[in-house]
Amino acid sequence: MEVSKSRQQTTNLRSVGLFLIAVVACVSAIPLAGQDEGQDAIRVDVNLVMIDTTVKNKTGQIMGDLKKDDFEVREDGAVKKLTVFGRDEFPLNVALVLDLSDSIGPFLGALRDAATSALAALKNEDQVALFTFSTEAQLSLPFTKDKGKIADQINTFTARGATNINDGIFDAAKYFLASMPQGRRVVILISDDVGTSAGGEGTRDIVTEMTAADATLYNLKIPGDNPASVRFAIGMIPGLVDIRKVTDETGGEIFDVENMASLDSTFRALIARIKTRYTLGYYTSASGAEGKPHKLEVRLASSFGKKGRDYTILAKTGYFIP
Repeated sequence: MEVSKSRQQTTNLRSVGLFLIAVVACVSAIPLAGQDEGQDAIRVDVNLVMIDTTVKNKTGQIMGDLKKDDFEVREDGAVKKLTVFGRDEFPLNVALVLDLSDSIGPFLGALRDAATSALAALKNEDQVALFTFSTEAQLSLPFTKDKGKIADQINTFTARGATNINDGIFDAAKYFLASMPQGRRVVILISDDVGTSAGGEGTRDIVTEMTAADATLYNLKIPGDNPASVRFAIGMIPGLVDIRKVTDETGGEIFDVENMASLDSTFRALIARIKTRYTLGYYTSASGAEGKPHKLEVRLASSFGKKGRDYTILAKTGYFIP
C-alpha cells in the first residue's frame, strides 16, 4: 500500500467522520427495558449519544447488577441525564480482524473451531464481517448473519507474509464508517500482536477512525510461532500500533490466550463480555462546529467509592457529532 495514497484516504475519511455522530444507530421505536417510565419507545436521532460500558470491582470481577441511577455520565465535564439504559438489547455488529501472517499458520484450525463455538452465542440478528491481514489487509467476507460462513471462510485460508496489524484495524473502522450498520459496533482483533509492518496508519489515526465509527476494539491475543530474532526486532520497527491505547480509548479489552488449550473458553468469554456490557444513552445539545471530539467520562455514584480504586470502568473517552 502506498503511504501517500493511504494518507489521502485517511484525510478524506476523517473529514467524513467529523460529520458522523458516534451513536449506536438503531431503528426508531425500539422498545427497551431500561427506558424512563412512561416511554413506549426510544426516539433515536442524531442528538442521542450511546455509550457501551463494562464495570469491574477492585478484584476484577464484573459488576452485573447495576441500575441506571448507579451511573453518572459527564460530557465535557457536565453531568448528563440518562434516558437510555439496558444490556444487550441492541443488535451487535462485529468486524472480526484475523491475523494471517506466517506465525499464525499452526493455529488456524483451532481458530476456526473456536470461532464456530464463540460466534454461535450471538443473537440471530447480530452480524459478523471478516477481515484478514498479513502484508496487506482486506475484507474477506462482508456482514452476514450466518455465523457458520465465518468458520467456513477461515477454513480456506493459508497463513503467510508479514504482520500488518495497523491496516487490519484501520480498514475495519473504515468499513463501519462506510456502512454505518444499525446497532453496536465492535472490532475483534485476533493476533499474536507481534507486528512486523506498520502499514500506512499510526495509532492516533486508528483511534480517530475508530472513534468516528463509534466502534470498540477487543483483542484476542493468541500465542504465535515467532522466533526469538523476530520478537527482538519488534521494538526497532517505528509506527507499530499501540493496541493497548486503542482498546483503552474505545472502551475495549485485551483477552490474553495463555495457551491454545484455553483458546475456545477465552474466545467465548470475550463474546460474553461484549454481550453483557451496559448501554447508556443521553441527549446532547453539544455542537460539533469546531470539528473536535467531545470528551466523555463514565463513573458510578459516590456510594460505590472512588473510580480507579474501588472499581474500574471501560468505556469510550470521546465521540464526534455533526
